[in-house]
Amino acid sequence: MAPLSPPPPLWWVGILLLVELLLLSGGLAKTDDEACLSNLRRSLTDPSGSLRNWTPANFAAPCNGFTSYLHGITCNNGRVYKLSLSGLALGGAISPYVSNCTNLQSLDLSSNQLAAPIPPELSALLNLAVLNLSSNRLSGSIPPQLALCAYLNVIDLHSNLLSGPIPDQLGLLVRLSTFDVSYNRLEGPIPVLLANRSGLSPGLPRFNASSFIGNRDLYGYPLPPMKGRGLSVLAIVGIGLGSGLLSLVLSFTAVCIWLRVTEQAAMMATDEGKISHLMPEY
Repeated sequence: MAPLSPPPPLWWVGILLLVELLLLSGGLAKTDDEACLSNLRRSLTDPSGSLRNWTPANFAAPCNGFTSYLHGITCNNGRVYKLSLSGLALGGAISPYVSNCTNLQSLDLSSNQLAAPIPPELSALLNLAVLNLSSNRLSGSIPPQLALCAYLNVIDLHSNLLSGPIPDQLGLLVRLSTFDVSYNRLEGPIPVLLANRSGLSPGLPRFNASSFIGNRDLYGYPLPPMKGRGLSVLAIVGIGLGSGLLSLVLSFTAVCIWLRVTEQAAMMATDEGKISHLMPEY
């Protein structure tokens, strides 16, 4: 009977396990990117045929190192790093499965015809630095969950149909250098931490009024005071003077009427006395 071979050293077992984990994680990453891109394609309409090479075969392996096989995709070390589909007349909606592209650092779907709300699932893109969804027809509210994307430098949502308030949580994004929500249907006060960034950390860039204009019911610094919101001091004084003058006229009229009635009653009493004095007694 041949002697049993000694077991491999522990360090060798550790190396094998590490290699297996790396292979497994790489496979999962490719699966995540495939789910991201295939579901995004299903959620979009492409009347101009710009996404003709977005096919299942290319979804299975969208990247080869730094090379991409799909239009609008930039790769980095075999992962989807940037997704830029700007100005392609795309319609439909943004798929929540975009969050599966976990290595994504830039998402640009601007200048299309995208509708529906912004999916809050985008908050899972923890490496995201640039979010540009401007010049579409996106509706609904701005997801406060975007504040979980701590590396965001750019949020550009201008020229959409977004409504509701600006989430206060977005003011906590200390890396934010560009913020534009102009020309939407937003309402309520501008969050203090977006209006005055120095309160969060000295030296942070300030956002001027151009970041917020075009929202009829949005107010607060740095926007100028809203015309027609409430009554001006002059209007309040005018109303007060007018109501006081009206009260004075009414009071004067009432006094005149009372004096006239009293005068007529006194005259009637005097006349009755004269008549009774001239009447003969029988």
